[in-house]
Amino acid sequence: MYLLAVTAKEMGESPESRFTALLVGAARLPGVRIDRDAYLRSALSRYCTEDDIRRAIDGTPAVANISPEILDRAANESIRYETAKVSALSAAAGIPGLLFLPATVPADMAQYFGHLLRIAQKLAYLYSWPDLLSDDGDELDDATKGVLTLFVGVMFGTRSANAAVGKVAGEISKTVARKLPQKALTHGVVYPVVKKVAGYLGVQMTKQTFAKTVAKAIPVVGAVVSGGLTLATYLPMATRLKKHLASLDLTKPKPRVTDARVIDGEVA
Repeated sequence: MYLLAVTAKEMGESPESRFTALLVGAARLPGVRIDRDAYLRSALSRYCTEDDIRRAIDGTPAVANISPEILDRAANESIRYETAKVSALSAAAGIPGLLFLPATVPADMAQYFGHLLRIAQKLAYLYSWPDLLSDDGDELDDATKGVLTLFVGVMFGTRSANAAVGKVAGEISKTVARKLPQKALTHGVVYPVVKKVAGYLGVQMTKQTFAKTVAKAIPVVGAVVSGGLTLATYLPMATRLKKHLASLDLTKPKPRVTDARVIDGEVA
């Protein structure tokens, strides 16, 4: 349960520290971390050849020249799946009513953010971002916390997060990196934006907690309201992130040289 995953000390006092603690706690929950290779194979299997899937896994979907139309279909399927799942769980958490509010509201917030992280990873992998949370044994490093904070910021419609995600994507494109650009996310120009977005999200988190508390106050009715509230927020947030990631150059198909001959240092 989330109450055991995040201590009072970790929650801290500032909105920034509250959001970061929630992010870390949600990432610890079972089932939140997505195996990149397994997900890409599953998501692309209906649309791509085995060779294309292997190239997407070994490189990126962009390197494998996966078309934007296929990526859009796969992304929409993942969004629908995660939306249905998180809405059902939120409705179930609303059934107990007022008596169990101290337990259900924190747990519901954790699973909600856990599903935000799930769809963020899935969309990131489809749109050619490096591995984020596949290793269950690793704690989140600062770069991973930073990029996930920015992704959630994009979901919440934060313009500064949009611009920062674009800058990080540009750094990845320059080096064809398989890892996140640590310096840009922890010391560079993006880092102050990460902190600002985390503070904003901490405030929004408090507002959502209050809204969910009100929704759950009446048993059964609270379940319907809570599930509907989750559906109404999660779907557009996930769609917003999808559209932004799809618009970046990082996801555009890359030219692939096949059967080329090298003559005097040039490709012929």
